[in-house]
Order: sequence, then C-alpha cells, then structure tokens
Amino acid sequence: MNLGTLPPLIFDVPWLLLAALFLPLVVWWMRSVRTRQRRVRLARYAESSALRRLVMITDPDEGGRTLRLVLIAFLAGLALSGPRWGLAHGPVSARGIDMAIAIDASLSMMAPDERPSRLERVKQEVRRLRAMSQADRVALIAFAGRSYILTPLTSDDGAIELFLDNLDPSVVGQAGSSIARAIRQGTELLLASDGSADRALVLMTDGEAFEPAEDVKAAATEAGVKGVSLVTVGFGTAQGSTIPIQDGSVTREKRDDEGKVVITRYSPELLEAAAKAAGGTFIPAEASDKATRVRGALRSLRTAKRKVDSREDHVPRYLWLLLPALALLAYDTWLLSRRRTLPDDMNDRDGARSSVASTMPQVAPLLLMALPAALMSCKQAPDPAALFAEGNVAAAIAGYRAQIASGDTTVRTRYNLGTAIIGADSLKAAAELLEMVRRDSDGETRMRARFNAGYASLVMGRAPQNPEAEASFAAARAAYRAFLTDRPVDADAKWNYELALRKPPPPQGGGGGGGGGGDSQSDKQDEQPQNQGGLDQKQAEALLNSAAREERDVQGRKQRQGRTPPGGKDW
Repeated sequence: MNLGTLPPLIFDVPWLLLAALFLPLVVWWMRSVRTRQRRVRLARYAESSALRRLVMITDPDEGGRTLRLVLIAFLAGLALSGPRWGLAHGPVSARGIDMAIAIDASLSMMAPDERPSRLERVKQEVRRLRAMSQADRVALIAFAGRSYILTPLTSDDGAIELFLDNLDPSVVGQAGSSIARAIRQGTELLLASDGSADRALVLMTDGEAFEPAEDVKAAATEAGVKGVSLVTVGFGTAQGSTIPIQDGSVTREKRDDEGKVVITRYSPELLEAAAKAAGGTFIPAEASDKATRVRGALRSLRTAKRKVDSREDHVPRYLWLLLPALALLAYDTWLLSRRRTLPDDMNDRDGARSSVASTMPQVAPLLLMALPAALMSCKQAPDPAALFAEGNVAAAIAGYRAQIASGDTTVRTRYNLGTAIIGADSLKAAAELLEMVRRDSDGETRMRARFNAGYASLVMGRAPQNPEAEASFAAARAAYRAFLTDRPVDADAKWNYELALRKPPPPQGGGGGGGGGGDSQSDKQDEQPQNQGGLDQKQAEALLNSAAREERDVQGRKQRQGRTPPGGKDW
C-alpha cells in the first residue's frame, strides 16, 4: 500500500491525545478497585464456598463490561483531541464582487528589499486576499511596459494559483512599468463582464513608473467615473534595492545603459495620486496585513449571490469517534437494565446469567471488528477533479479510468478523462476520445468536447517537426468552425481558429482579440460558463500549462533582445 495516498491526520488539541491513553487506564483501575472492594465486603459475611451457593461472587460479564468502558474512554479521549483528515467538497451559496487584480511583473519587482522579493510578497497577499473572498470572481492582470490578462473573471482557485505560480518578469513582453495601461485594461475587463455585483480593481506595484503622472491620473479618473473602485497597494522600501538578474548560473546586478547599477525605490506619490483621482483607497507599503486592508476597503461594495465550489481541507472527524463511543455506552446501559429485570427464580437467574455470559464474548469481538470498519469508511476516495486541480494529472487520469471501469461510462466522465489526458500531453489519444464524446453527447458537453478536441489538434499542429501537422491543423479548423457556428462571439474560439489558419506558430505572443493589449493565453483557456462550475472549468484553465511555458519563453526572448520601453528604462 502506498502510504503517500493516505489522507493527512492532524489534531486541533494534540496534547489531549494523552487523554486517549490516560482515561482508559483510569477506567481500568477504577473497575479493578471496585472488584476488589466487593470481594472484601462479601468475605465478611461467609466463606467463599458458602458464598458461591448464595450469591454471585464474580460477574460473568465483568471482563466484557471493563472492555467496553475502556474502549468508550479511549474513543472519547481521541474525540476530545479534535481529529481532522480528508477533504470535503460541495457547492455553497455566498455573496461576492467582481475584482481584477493587476500585478506589477516588471524587473523592479524582483528587488529583495521585501523578502524574498517584492513580487513574491505580492503573490502572498493575493493568495491571502483570495482566501478571504471565496465568492468573489477574480481576474489576474500582469503588467510591465504593457499589460496582459492572465485569467478572466473566475472563481476557480486552481486557475488563479496556476498563473500566480508561473508569474515572473518573463511573462510580459515589454519591459518597463506602465500603470496607466494596467488601469485601463482592468477597467475594460471589468466593464465587459456581466453581473449585478460592484467592480473593483486592485493595483499591486512598487509605484516606480516611467510615464507621465497625468496619464495615470487620467486612467484612474476614468475608472472612477465608470464605477470601478480602485485600490492601490504599495510594495518596497524608500531606501530601495538593487535588482538581481540571473544570467545562466551567475546572478548579477541590473545596470542601466551607462553601466551604472540600478537602484529601484518604492514611489508612493503616484499610487496615492491615482487612488485619490479615482476616489479609491491607497494602502502604503509599510502597512501591515495588506490583504485585510484591501478587503476592508471593498466591504461596502454591492455583492451578488453565487454558487461557490467549496473545498475544506482536514475536515473535523470527531463524530466518527464519538458516535461509536455513545453507541457502546448505550449498549452497556441496556445490558445493565436487562440484568436488573431478570426473574428472582434461581434457575431462571442462572440461565439468564449463562445467556449473558455466553453472548457477551461473541458481541464484544463483533463491536471491535465493526469499529475499524466504521472509522475506515470516512476515508474518501480521491476526487479526480481535485487531483487534476492540484497538478497530479496521472492520478486524475487513473481516477477517471477507475470510474469508467466501475461502470460510469457517461459522456461527462469520458469528457473529463479526455480533458485530463490533454493535461498529460497525450494529445492524439485525447483528441480521439473527445471526438467520440462529441458524437455521443449534446448541449454544453458537446460544445466543450468540440472546443477541447480542436485545441488538442491545434497543439499537435504547432508542434515542431510534426509530419502530420497539416492534418492536425485541418482538424482544428474544422472543430472551431463548427464551434463558432453555434457560438460566433466566443473570443477564445476565434483566436484559436486564427492560429489554426496561420499554421506556423506566430513570431510573438499576444493578440487574441482582447482589448488593452490582449493576452496570448486566451488561446490556451477553455473558458467555461461560471454557473457550470467545478471540474470542467478547472481542467480548461489548467490543461494548457505547457503552452503557457512556451509563451513565456517567446516573450522572454523578446525581452532579452533589448526591446526598450519609452523613456529608455527597462525595469
């Protein structure tokens, strides 16, 4: 058995585990003392030979009752310690807003004046903010000299975490810092979304921008006029720091065109001015607990009711221990009450005692055998959707195949398997399976299967030195033509169809028909409707991780080619 698959076990009050050891010992000691005292009292009245004819010297159920009480004390002690294990999933109703988070991914954010770096501190605050607002739909925007939409508005934690993990300066294709562009794109993204909730744009940066302050103020003013609440959050220190640059295995300091070491400093003036122009909130870099302050600034916004796929780690399981203990206690009480109502006739009493004595040794082992089975039943089967969202693609595929082998051959399960196989880069097998799903299904499942089958063919066509590239591109074009026939306004399908028409990979990332610079990763997202939720959306966001790495490499090469932003400063 692979111990790595067992759910982790934790305790709310670990020191109370001592009670699980101490209480059974106390119960056993008290029972032993009671037995000795009873024998001493009986010895005062007659000899043992006479007592055996008159009364019952030893209780035939003494050992069984002691065992029950010891086991009850042990289970109660474990329950008191607050055991937790396993995961719990399920939709819950909650209220949230629409929030875009614009993250500065310029080189200056690699400065280590905030440990380990400004960018890593930003990621920590984003994760904390997300944990406080599970019902919010969140979009991620990365910006430097220009801005890119990493994720559309989504409540999918898996997609958000995926892009946060991969976010670094190589993601953006133009160096520098343009706060105005980030504000404009965030505003456009929020206004393009449907929903009754209020909209907020959270800008996280060191404030070091090489553009006119008037442009930033104008963009912020426009956001405020259009009803977008702006929160600017600063990172860094006024003393500043050098910028480490990784050159192969060597780390060197960033230098400007004149060969001087660059010192990047936190600049709060521009961030404060932008927040004031938009009628929003400015949170300085020296403020503690920034995520809580951001949440407080947005508390007054109007929310909308949504279904959220909740996932609770380490679910409380004390009832799995307390209920068997109570059941044993009830059984012990019933035995005592039954014995007190036995007839006075000696033969009947002896027969009843014999019945109790003969039954208890059989019942006790059964109870002991049933208890581990009850406890083991709380071990949940691995959820393939959760495994896929966590990046364990192989285990997710095995889980879906096990479901199919057990008789679950629904189109939804087969679709999930095909989408997971894409995540394992088995594109040809995935395309064939998804095509079968498309033929056997209808409605939303058919549309999703067609989109993902087209994506698998598109990636195969773009693979270098693929002798079947032309056939793969043709299959991708056919899939997206059919998809666009039913959904002609789907931006992701349009962009993927355009890539299939181009055939060779484009020389630069970007595009996709999005406003404000767009996002090349829009061709890598099977964006599903929010109200469908769950597995399909998570898969669609996560399965294109390899293509995201390719895009990062392209943009990194473009940046290394010395593409200098306006103003001549590329950090």
